Amino acid sequence: MDKLGMITIGQAPRTDVAPIVERALEGRAELVQAGALDGLSFAYIQEHLTPSPGEYVLTSRLTTGESVVISREKIQPLLQEKITRMEEQGIRTILLLCTGVFPGLHTRTAFLIEPDHVLPPVIKAMSGGRRVGLIGPLEEQKDNLKLKFNPHGMNPGFAAASPYSSSEEEFRQAAGQFKDQADLIVLDCMGYTDVHRELAARYAGVPVVLSNALIGKLVSEMV
Repeated sequence: MDKLGMITIGQAPRTDVAPIVERALEGRAELVQAGALDGLSFAYIQEHLTPSPGEYVLTSRLTTGESVVISREKIQPLLQEKITRMEEQGIRTILLLCTGVFPGLHTRTAFLIEPDHVLPPVIKAMSGGRRVGLIGPLEEQKDNLKLKFNPHGMNPGFAAASPYSSSEEEFRQAAGQFKDQADLIVLDCMGYTDVHRELAARYAGVPVVLSNALIGKLVSEMV
């Protein structure tokens, strides 16, 4: 059976979102998981990997269920190490489980699927020029998340609600900001689940794209 590598910027296994990707694979490939923060304690992450001023802010989940806020610049070497190791294991298609932008990640011959390269043009085509709203985990990610879409002629609205720490009421408030203000919502983080999609659709009253489900369906055609 073919294998699909899936690397989270947090810790593996991602029991919350792996079933969504596996559903798209339909049993045709084995999902092999790894995480940039595997083996690291919460205390170590807090001390060494939290963002300094001016650094690109990310958030992810640990196997304990705790969420962490981390610096792209500090975790990128760890992420590249995991990618290289997967390729050395013979995995030919590797999915990065993050919608953030990571300049310079690379493989030798394996396909490396980076959602930030895929989502903006696909959403542009799907929306057909209609109003798009983004829901992302943290308010401090607003500018960076929107910036991905600007080269595609899009200027989406933004609201923050974390898939890891926000309550249903906080999610309701975020989605509610787009009622009558957006025609399509994108959950712009690979940590959202079907529950979040259903909440957003209910409170905003428009179609909602679950990023990991969309990317999973696309990547499933490569294995």
